[in-house]
Amino acid sequence: MNRQDKKCDCEDTQRHFLNRAFGRLELDDAQRDLLLSPFRETLISIPLKVRRNGIEVLRTFTGFRVQHNHARGPFKGGLRYHPASNLREIRALAQLMTWKTALVNIPYGGAKGGITVDPGELHRDELEVLTKRFAQKMGPLLGVHQDIVAPDVGTNPQVMAWILEEYSKAHGYTPGIVTGKPLELGGSEGRLEATGHGVATITRQAAVDHGIRLEGARIVIQGFGNVGSHLAQRLAELGATIIALSDARGGVLSEQGIDVGAARAHVREHGWLEDLPGTEFVSNAELLELPCDILIPAALESVIDCDNAERIKAPLIVEAANMPVTHQADDILRERGRTVVPDVLANAGGVLASYYEWVQNLQEFPWERDTVFYRLEERLLRVYGEVRRHAEARGVDLRTAAYELAIRRVADAISLRGF
Repeated sequence: MNRQDKKCDCEDTQRHFLNRAFGRLELDDAQRDLLLSPFRETLISIPLKVRRNGIEVLRTFTGFRVQHNHARGPFKGGLRYHPASNLREIRALAQLMTWKTALVNIPYGGAKGGITVDPGELHRDELEVLTKRFAQKMGPLLGVHQDIVAPDVGTNPQVMAWILEEYSKAHGYTPGIVTGKPLELGGSEGRLEATGHGVATITRQAAVDHGIRLEGARIVIQGFGNVGSHLAQRLAELGATIIALSDARGGVLSEQGIDVGAARAHVREHGWLEDLPGTEFVSNAELLELPCDILIPAALESVIDCDNAERIKAPLIVEAANMPVTHQADDILRERGRTVVPDVLANAGGVLASYYEWVQNLQEFPWERDTVFYRLEERLLRVYGEVRRHAEARGVDLRTAAYELAIRRVADAISLRGF
């Protein structure tokens, strides 16, 4: 199964996890259909002239926005630029956002967007035009109390700034329309590193619960983008030993531990982790199977599947990426006694920080960095405790417990509103 096939399995994986929780919650078919059905799916074509070898060529890109559920508040979700993005993937990730926002109990629903493009193939001005045309066509669906966009794979604060600019042409300066934007345009202190910081907070608590002493714990992280790099830095600050890291080209391994600061500097200079001094090469596939105390997939979806789940040696897996474990692999890992902290809980620091940024924009009152991280950690630890207690009381794994709590909150909101 190639990577694109695995990515197309996201919707099946999501449906499997949900059906497990639906059965335990004893929801009828009508309730299940309502919870699963997206509110709106929008697909657009974006024409763009690109320069190649001095010649202008017209290309057409496909954009998506799936708004899944807004029973608990406006739609909220990222926008990703990736050549393999497709409607099935975006639909599953939009649904995941509904459960994630419900689990951490913030007043949002779930959405996701994407453009099928490799951003690295476009010049900066071409990427700006592409982004602004996407925002122009999707503009009627967006709004600070309707649908709020955030960065995701392949996008960043600059992309959010372009969306803000395009939206503001018709609506006036509206910083709350996007989160994860530059500080100069109303962004929040700590937003860029919030997801990684949050994963580190959850990892620290999960390690305690599993008898793993984080100081000196051997940790493997697949992915060294925004989330993975800030996560690695925070875990190193907490005393963990990062023995392996990776990016799209492959991984680096050092049994004595990697200097994360040096790794980040190496990537800034060379663009990749490859040839990082003091390390040896390891493929992304090999990296997942390394002996370690904690494995953290922080890249793309479905990297742990039924082909490699039997060879995963880490006793604790923390999902920093969205849906990095397929449902078949999840079953295998549970049968082998491995604990998986699910994405819907582990990487929720990003949407929490987005919510805090949105609140600051609505209030027109910025918070200090320490305030953001204090509230982030306090909320995440409280939610982790709720999930763990629910799992113990119901005799289920952490993923099922998290989905049960989230689904019940959304179902109750739908019932109260009388949809």
